[in-house]
Amino acid sequence: MEIKKIVTGFLDENCYVLIKNNTCLVIDPGDDFPKIKQEIGDNKILAVLITHSHFDHIGALRNFLTKKSIKIFKKSNLEEKEYTVGDFTFECIYTPGHSKDSVTFYFKEDNVMFVGDFIFKESIGRTDLPGGSNEEMQESIKKILTYDDKINLFPGHNEETTLEYEKSHNPFLK
Repeated sequence: MEIKKIVTGFLDENCYVLIKNNTCLVIDPGDDFPKIKQEIGDNKILAVLITHSHFDHIGALRNFLTKKSIKIFKKSNLEEKEYTVGDFTFECIYTPGHSKDSVTFYFKEDNVMFVGDFIFKESIGRTDLPGGSNEEMQESIKKILTYDDKINLFPGHNEETTLEYEKSHNPFLK
């Protein structure tokens, strides 16, 4: 699976385009649809995955809603289970704390998680915004710590990291 990161909007949100066999998934289409569309290229869009509904992560979502063939995956229509869309298989993991609707998408075959604003390199997402909760964040952290250390984490802002690195360097995961 090829992963393309597109930094969008004034908050430098990370949108991701996952490509496999001329099809793609878009994760968190933050803003700047033309920039995202350019990275999609001629690949067929199968679905859009939303880690949470803060404005900086869904600014360009409206551009995908016009096509009925594109599935939208967000907490309101997801269960904690495995999903298959085309050649992509991923697990939905509820990870509230930053927001009530925060989810993590785990692509086990590729050893990657898209964590939105749940975990950042050496930090975690804010819990002081409406819908945030320190208690829920702690429960979500406990849940994610049960996964394999070698998983690559792709956050909603800034640079990628690994679960192993975060266990050693992130004071919020200790």
